[in-house]
Amino acid sequence: MQATAMADYSDWTYVAAVAVYVLAAVLYLCEQAFARTKPQEERALVGATATPTAGVGADGSWTPGRVVEEPKLPRAERLGRMGAALTVLGALLHLASLVTRGLATGRAPWGNMYEYGAMLTLAAVVTWIVLMRAFPVRKLGGIILTPVVIIMFLGGTVLYTDAAPVVPALQSYWLVIHVSVISISSGVFFVPGVASLLYLVKAGNPERFPKLPDSDVLDRIAYRSTVFAFPLFTIGIITGAIWAEAAWGRFWGWDPKETVAFVSWVVYAAYLHARATAGWRGRPAAWINVVGFAMTIFNLFFVNLVTTGLHSYAGVS
Repeated sequence: MQATAMADYSDWTYVAAVAVYVLAAVLYLCEQAFARTKPQEERALVGATATPTAGVGADGSWTPGRVVEEPKLPRAERLGRMGAALTVLGALLHLASLVTRGLATGRAPWGNMYEYGAMLTLAAVVTWIVLMRAFPVRKLGGIILTPVVIIMFLGGTVLYTDAAPVVPALQSYWLVIHVSVISISSGVFFVPGVASLLYLVKAGNPERFPKLPDSDVLDRIAYRSTVFAFPLFTIGIITGAIWAEAAWGRFWGWDPKETVAFVSWVVYAAYLHARATAGWRGRPAAWINVVGFAMTIFNLFFVNLVTTGLHSYAGVS
């Protein structure tokens, strides 16, 4: 009975997280729509004068003044802050969904495609929350949360699986290590992929997209988040090979998922090398990162759900 209740709590908090993310995405998009561009902000400041306030003069005499009310925050700023607050709330609900799922099943809550997608999207959202605090990119939250909501919607409908033990082949401590590292790194890769796409849009025609962050900001976001995710992805591939040797008697067998994961690793390594090489920084490196992002999406959906192999989730199990 307790396991059934935990499974219900997991489903409810999952649905609540999706709903909160949708509302947060709408608020971010509204912030993007109402935000002023830099020339507009500069024009708004022209003619502004300081208002004298009460205080003590140099000769010790009291200078009368008047109380000046603090100006209200712009509408776009208020909407953006509300969106950021809802994103944090959604992440907490998202985390609660995974925790209660694990309590319901008595195992690590990433043993099937539904749970894997939930873990991956949570990693993407947490990465975005961290980057929002480090860079002035909050109004891009609607663009970031849109693929998160789509994946979670598909996970909660088409790919949903009832809480249950995993098959014997997955009943290993390597499930905790390998799958968690792979899902977290893949989730983090979502953010630099979107950032590189926006970089290519901005760099190609900066005057046409004045509300997007500067190209340099988008480039730094893509690079720093990839630098964080790439070592995790490398560890995930290595631990996967160790688990494969223990389970199937070989470290590597060119299984479809192994092959695509290795190709993705090569692409991201090429991006990091290009980003640090003169003549390749900028658009060439961004294109390489976009290819890596496409490989991640391909690996998540096509390889997991369509191809047949030892890693296949075609049965949605």
